[in-house]
Amino acid sequence: MRLTKITLAAVVALGSASFAETTAPGNIKFGENGGIELSLTSVAGDAASGRKIFMNRKKGNCLACHVNSDMAEQTFHGEVGPELDGVADRWEAAELRGILVNSKNMFEGTIMPAFYRDSGYNRILKKFDGKTILSAQEVEDLLAYVMTLKE
Repeated sequence: MRLTKITLAAVVALGSASFAETTAPGNIKFGENGGIELSLTSVAGDAASGRKIFMNRKKGNCLACHVNSDMAEQTFHGEVGPELDGVADRWEAAELRGILVNSKNMFEGTIMPAFYRDSGYNRILKKFDGKTILSAQEVEDLLAYVMTLKE
């Protein structure tokens, strides 16, 4: 009987995390300036996880284009995009979320990828069709980290 209660508690705990409210890419409401006021999930972003996504070459890969002195231990910071030191002082959270979700809404012609968009691409490989680069929670985690980058 005790094992059943523990198992049931684990299922409830895991189930609630996996059923967290998530805004689908097609249901996002962008503001006039390209920002997104509302969180994409019902779970707060985790800055430590966001820092890992920022430097992960297979996920965010932000270092490929941006200098970030908070990650001086990492090599090969790109210089294609703006330096991100102090970015949280220059932009509001809603604007940064909008940039992460789809930067083209704010900066026409940018080469920055849309990290939370699943359609509207040209010449996409079938294995990526209908998928986003980052999950909604990963966007929120990355945003939480970027919001720590103050002067």
